[in-house]
Amino acid sequence: MNPLCGRCNRVVYPTEKVNCLDKYWHKGCFSCEICKMTLNMKNYKGFEKRPYCNAHYPKTHFTCVADTPENIRLKQQTKMQSQVLYKEEFEKNKGKGFSVVADTPEMQRIKKTQGNISNIKYHEEFEKSRMGGDAPPHQPSNPTSAAYQAPAAPQNYHYDPTPEPTRQAAAPPPPSAGKRYRAVYDYSAADEDEVSFMDGDVIVDVQQIDEGWMYGRVERTGQQGMLPANYVEAI
Repeated sequence: MNPLCGRCNRVVYPTEKVNCLDKYWHKGCFSCEICKMTLNMKNYKGFEKRPYCNAHYPKTHFTCVADTPENIRLKQQTKMQSQVLYKEEFEKNKGKGFSVVADTPEMQRIKKTQGNISNIKYHEEFEKSRMGGDAPPHQPSNPTSAAYQAPAAPQNYHYDPTPEPTRQAAAPPPPSAGKRYRAVYDYSAADEDEVSFMDGDVIVDVQQIDEGWMYGRVERTGQQGMLPANYVEAI
């Protein structure tokens, strides 16, 4: 048996069925609760199992809680429990002579630096002790040339990666006879073939695609693509 639509309560056949938000919808019925814009699986937002567009999605607000005697009592009780746990941990660790320190990235860097310094000092002490126990080394006839070592030839670490081929965008449909619209809401593109705009932007070269979508170019940015029809009004 075919299920019923979540909006019109009519039978939904498999060819026009959209399964979303634990309900079945006709493709035309799957629209925003506020502005009735036709939605798809990429640009809808669910709230209490009802679809909304990005502009009319309900936003949650924080509420203030009154400082009642019951809340004060719970706050004091929580504070006392925290103090009891702190004292228990203090008594357990008392006398051990050390404290647990989190192995953070900063501590690891300091530990590595100290290890490098210790290695350098160890080699210096080792060289001094060895030079003190052996016979004095033979001095070269030209100490300047012996002490000076030619620097190694610089290596070229420059890496020039081969640029990846860029994908050519699909050619837009031909513009219509200069229809102009003005945006009444902000809209952020949810797909590659859509275009973003702000409230008050002028959309030119508009072409109607279907009941809920158009194709046009934003005059301010020069970008073109699909846009929702109920976000703009004709000029």
